Amino acid sequence: MNDLVKPLSKAASLKLAVSNGIRFSSPSKMPCFSWSLEAIDTCAGSIDPSTGLLVPACQGCYATTGFYQMPVVKAPRIHNKSDWKRDAWVSDMVTFLKTQSFFRWFDSGDVYTVKLARKILDVMIATPNCMHWLPTRMHKFSKFISVFDDMNALNNVVVRFSSDGIHGETIEGKYTSTIVEYADDEIAPATMCSAYSNNGKCGDCRA
Repeated sequence: MNDLVKPLSKAASLKLAVSNGIRFSSPSKMPCFSWSLEAIDTCAGSIDPSTGLLVPACQGCYATTGFYQMPVVKAPRIHNKSDWKRDAWVSDMVTFLKTQSFFRWFDSGDVYTVKLARKILDVMIATPNCMHWLPTRMHKFSKFISVFDDMNALNNVVVRFSSDGIHGETIEGKYTSTIVEYADDEIAPATMCSAYSNNGKCGDCRA
């Protein structure tokens, strides 16, 4: 297992960037850019089908509060939901990511369609120079699994399946993440996210 444990926290502020019309964010926690969509609207995996309510890990989601509610932050995510459908999107992403060493998919939102997932896979294949991190709850839907398997087969990609719980509940899989209530609630053999003892920054950690 290669689990990542994260204490409950709020996200840090973020900056924005544009390349070839694609809108990127740069959350201050992370030393890399991100491509994102609006939370909840594209997060089918955040809903408990038995209740119709958000799963515990998504209740009070940081991407629905604070900076993420500012029009200047919401606008790029709305733009991205239509922009990825154009023919040149993959090549434009590749052009940008050939200059990057690390990249996070979705600091808000999720892979809401298989067609988008396959386009992201094409980008990952074409940018072996860049280490890609894609956290997701769409692993709950079987139609995504083969694409996620193809992504995780690449040496430069980790698709991390996110747990719905906030008390250390884990998911069977190679790469998963879970949330704990307190920073000392470590779960062996998982790695505790160190940002919470580093002023909310990833620093040089790439777990």
